[in-house]
Amino acid sequence: MQPTFVLVHGAFANSFSFAPLQAELGLLGHRSVAVDLPGHGFGATYSRAYQAPQDPEGLAAVPGSIKGVTLADNVAHLIGILERAKGNGPVILVSHSRGGITATAAANARPDLIDRIVYVSAWCPVDLDVNGYYAEPEMATVDAASLAMALAGNPAELGLLRVNFRTADPAALAAFKAAFLADGTDEEFLTFLNTFQPDENLDVGTSADRAQAESWGRIPKTFVRLADDTSLPLALQDRLIREGDALTPDNPYDVRTLEGSHLKWLIDPAPAARVLAELAGPWRAGDERRG
Repeated sequence: MQPTFVLVHGAFANSFSFAPLQAELGLLGHRSVAVDLPGHGFGATYSRAYQAPQDPEGLAAVPGSIKGVTLADNVAHLIGILERAKGNGPVILVSHSRGGITATAAANARPDLIDRIVYVSAWCPVDLDVNGYYAEPEMATVDAASLAMALAGNPAELGLLRVNFRTADPAALAAFKAAFLADGTDEEFLTFLNTFQPDENLDVGTSADRAQAESWGRIPKTFVRLADDTSLPLALQDRLIREGDALTPDNPYDVRTLEGSHLKWLIDPAPAARVLAELAGPWRAGDERRG
């Protein structure tokens, strides 16, 4: 009855960012699988124009493998992994940031494959589409222009969003650090930035992909709040929790809180690993209930 943690990354990220967390989980006796969504990981596009010295014009024009990838593609890929993991026992689906959109849509489609769903400062749209939340008061403190400072190419022409994370622009780097890892060292920030890939797909879903009470709402769920997150502010995290609880009042979130920024929990993963281990506790103890 040992559960498998299935880990879903956020925007511009990949499975590599979960390596320290997986090490901590392994040392606590837990198995995990880190997912690369389509066009991510070794499926990503890293052109010579992205190397040093950079070719800005080439970077703005080179095609990317993630072009045309949709949320439905992400969901189908994740469901395939969940089906394989479920063959070995219970599954705890863990998502971070934009990965929550894929996790939510997968839970809508196949709740039978998930024994608990965990959002770590992740999107779980309920009342609005994801883009709609950006116009809400809870997101007023987010610097939406920070990525635009290092935007490469025209998203409409490329069919994807491309950001030059290897920019030398000090203003862009400062904006990235403030958004993702304000509580980290410069060395930690630059190391993590070099795990990012430049391209992300454009599809964040529609109202059909919001959490659905009759499917997603059947799954026990946990929201891990990141107290110092400026990319997905605490006010927005709390709103998503309230909306989810209102949608399924008989199955509210189990809420936990970790200190730190959007990425700090992945750089210093021991506290998060302990929280996840607690969620796996009932199965490890031989209890066949869902938590």
